[in-house]
Amino acid sequence: MQDYLETIAAAAAAAAIALLFVEVVHRVIRRLGRRSLLMTELTEHAHRSFQVAATVVAVQFAVRLTTGYAVGASWRQVVLHVLVLGLVAAVAWLVASLLVVVEDTALARFRTDVPNNRQARRVRTQVVLLRRLTIAVIVILAVGVMLMTFPAVRGIGAGVLTSAGVVGVVAALAAQSLLGNVIAGLQLAFSDAVRLDDVVVVEGEWGRVEELTLSYVVVQIWDDRRLILPTSYFTSTPFQNWTRTEAAVLGTAEFEVDWSIPVQAMREELRRLAESTELWDGRVCVLQVTDATGGTLTVRALVSAADAGSLWDLRCLVREHLAAWVRDQQPTALPRTRTEIGDASGTLPWQWVQPRRPVRRSQDAEVPDDARVFGGSDDGEARSEAFVGPADDGEARGEARVGVEEPAEAHR
Repeated sequence: MQDYLETIAAAAAAAAIALLFVEVVHRVIRRLGRRSLLMTELTEHAHRSFQVAATVVAVQFAVRLTTGYAVGASWRQVVLHVLVLGLVAAVAWLVASLLVVVEDTALARFRTDVPNNRQARRVRTQVVLLRRLTIAVIVILAVGVMLMTFPAVRGIGAGVLTSAGVVGVVAALAAQSLLGNVIAGLQLAFSDAVRLDDVVVVEGEWGRVEELTLSYVVVQIWDDRRLILPTSYFTSTPFQNWTRTEAAVLGTAEFEVDWSIPVQAMREELRRLAESTELWDGRVCVLQVTDATGGTLTVRALVSAADAGSLWDLRCLVREHLAAWVRDQQPTALPRTRTEIGDASGTLPWQWVQPRRPVRRSQDAEVPDDARVFGGSDDGEARSEAFVGPADDGEARGEARVGVEEPAEAHR
């Protein structure tokens, strides 16, 4: 009993010394690292794990030095085995904490609360997924080391290794979906296809990537619902990513109006509206007639904004303003179905009249910038170069006929 009491007292004294030592180190590092982000992260994240690891090591040394092999041998063996298991768990916790400190320090260099944060979001996505993967690997290794401390587990190790092939095949078949999602998560992290805070359109829903893990992706939809999808969805199904290269996007608002609409006046009204609101980023403001069938004209207003949220509000504003403008300023341009009764001598504006001679425009007249999407400005010229179409079908058919007729000439 005296030996047991001496061992308990020694273990308690060793634990107290270890805790005192860790506390002194903690205060020194915190004082010296007031201006260092790395030191600050160490004092916040690695303090508890360092306390546990140091305490377990100190108690283990105390038990080994104060307990003899002859007295209480079985008790000593059990206590030391428990301390070894605790030491493995504490070291794994400490290593994971140090990795978290390093990753947080790296993330602090990339801010995501700035307008142009594409690079920061890409790095954050990769670091978050790597953190989850490294912690999972550390836990698995720690559990494996703890199991190997049992003699029975070491004894059956050879048998497990011989059947590892069969077990691996069975496990792969059983966890095929899980492994596929894990691999897809790593692929998303390093392929830059989708990142945290990206604005995406999936399953007909528009939202923002809120969380990205190795097995699933959480998309926060615009109305605060959450759409949870497996990571393999983003590697096997097409989806829209509005912020892959930059946050600025284009949006449209379409109107069906009568043929009597003054398009140029409507174009100028759109320009005045865009210049009067802070939602417009100043890049694109275009109004075009995209269709003329069924007795109406389809007029499309194309505007740009700095991000998807601003674009949504801007498109709604354009619809409201131009709809009110047509109703109040151009009521005869509202969509209508015409039934004409009378002869050609009618004087009303919407009745048929003699066609006028076409007015010839000067070749030097410049087309307003607001009338073209693929030209008229630096941004339009860039889109024109990016969307070059295929060769003319007539030329392609002509080349095909020449290729077919040449053998006949050679035969004659």
